[in-house]
Amino acid sequence: MGGISVTPHIARRKNQMAKKGKKYIEASKQVEAGKAYNAEEALALVKKIDFAKFDATIEVAYNLNLDTKQADQQLRGAVVLPNGTGKEQTVVVFAKGQKAKDAEAAGADVVGDDDLVQRIQSGWLDFDVAIATPDMMAQVGRLGRVLGPKGLMPNPKTGTVTMDVTKAVQESKAGKVTYRTDKAGNVHVPIGKVSFEEKALVENFNTIKDVILKARPASVKGQYVTHVSVASTFGPSVTLAALSL
Repeated sequence: MGGISVTPHIARRKNQMAKKGKKYIEASKQVEAGKAYNAEEALALVKKIDFAKFDATIEVAYNLNLDTKQADQQLRGAVVLPNGTGKEQTVVVFAKGQKAKDAEAAGADVVGDDDLVQRIQSGWLDFDVAIATPDMMAQVGRLGRVLGPKGLMPNPKTGTVTMDVTKAVQESKAGKVTYRTDKAGNVHVPIGKVSFEEKALVENFNTIKDVILKARPASVKGQYVTHVSVASTFGPSVTLAALSL
């Protein structure tokens, strides 16, 4: 566990504050500039300074020392959070026959095959997770341009292309989240709601942390995690101590 340079982060924070409202500025004053908090401190502070009028989502953001142009340095996967996300997931399943019946029995909100493909092609996107059996991927592939940019395309790496639709649906309903690096090597993952107890948030945070650390590509040299922060939907971010590996 070690420190990182905070000057760029402080500069960004000042620029953000200049564009934010009074509530954001007041909340930011409670975050000690230049300090790297431990997980318990950071999450307690995020809960304290949140000013949204709804039960805001808390998200962890990792900046990783990755060259995402290299195929082996593009992280992507999924994990079930021990305490869920606090959000009820709407799950659709592309399946036929017995697998369609299994998906319905597991609690899927919408199950279909060609009819579901056509419904989505017509503009319907009111769901959070899409699951498909392998035999349906030829039809689902036609939705790539629609589902891909929204992160909804079924993918074997996230367990959403599978014959075990019962498990996939149940995990999605239980609080399964996906993670994926963007072009800059950032990973953003929701870990719960402001209403969650601190212990539950810390457990969810540690689950994501373990997954990110285990996913470190062998080709990465030097420091892997360069910056970690947590924040609520509209609240200021709180920096955590960097993990020097």
